[in-house]
Amino acid sequence: MTPHTLLIIQVGTPPQDIRDQLGDLPSWFGNALDVAPDGMLVVRAFEGALLPEPRKDCVAIITGSWAMVTDREPWSEYVAQWIRAAMAIEMPLFGVCYGHQLMAHALGGVVDYHPQGREVGCEMIQLLPAAMEDELLRQSPAQFPAHLTHEQTVITLPQGAVALARSAHDPHQIIRYGRFAMSTQYHPEFTPKHLEAMIRRRAAVLVAEQRDPEQMIKALRETPDARAVLGSFLRDCTCFAY
Repeated sequence: MTPHTLLIIQVGTPPQDIRDQLGDLPSWFGNALDVAPDGMLVVRAFEGALLPEPRKDCVAIITGSWAMVTDREPWSEYVAQWIRAAMAIEMPLFGVCYGHQLMAHALGGVVDYHPQGREVGCEMIQLLPAAMEDELLRQSPAQFPAHLTHEQTVITLPQGAVALARSAHDPHQIIRYGRFAMSTQYHPEFTPKHLEAMIRRRAAVLVAEQRDPEQMIKALRETPDARAVLGSFLRDCTCFAY
């Protein structure tokens, strides 16, 4: 892989206690994809760092965040504008959680808080009929577990976008926007340790919502099929030597 054919658009950073345990988001993606730090360019967009001009020989991953798309932060709207420019030249884009929602927002969809509240835990993702016609997903299992933690969601798809998977809670778990653009509401980069740390950090809130954090933690497991969607996307982009 040539240097900087992978762009990590970092749109948030974990709370300090989670960073102390598990590091920052770029290392999560690097570990998930077996990509060394010098094999990626990280731009901390949430701190106002400027993005490079979109180019077709680079794959961009837009990370998750602890912010909310509906806050319309200036840095977030700047990334949304960049997404539209990248889509115009068919630059490969993959959004995760906040990145998933931001792509939908940037391309004309509607994002807001989920009417039924937060989704958190290791949950089953079910492929929709459209996935059977998708080159990347047609060989995937019909359902597979994935790690989730989010309060906002894609309420309405952008024009031309297609939902490829759902969970019991959320109808838009994987979205295809074009040949080289897709996103997941779930976190393909998470391991059980990542989600355990987040569940423990929110334990009081979850208990108040009549959930059992310890049972949620016991239900965690590895999610190789969820992770494979991201890896397959990168391999599917001919510009990426993976």
